[in-house]
Amino acid sequence: MDLLTLEHFAGCVNEPFAAQVEGMSLEFVLVEARPLAPPPRGAARAPFSLLFRNTAPILFPQKIYPMHHARVGEVGIFLVPIAQERAGFLYQAVFN
Repeated sequence: MDLLTLEHFAGCVNEPFAAQVEGMSLEFVLVEARPLAPPPRGAARAPFSLLFRNTAPILFPQKIYPMHHARVGEVGIFLVPIAQERAGFLYQAVFN
């Protein structure tokens, strides 16, 4: 796959990504995809952030999760837990 960019994910907001977590298949819904800053001169891509929500009652540790989406395909995404809400936990991925 090409270098992932914001454009790969922008059309997937509010859609589920299937992830393999400790032998279970879980759903992480992409709730936000936004740019972080203009790309540095000569950079391969502009930095961006993805925010996912998972409704499981347990907090998953930060690590690379193998994820699948119909249009994006199979990707490993490093997720970091950043907040707890009533609906579950929020996880962020930052691409530099």
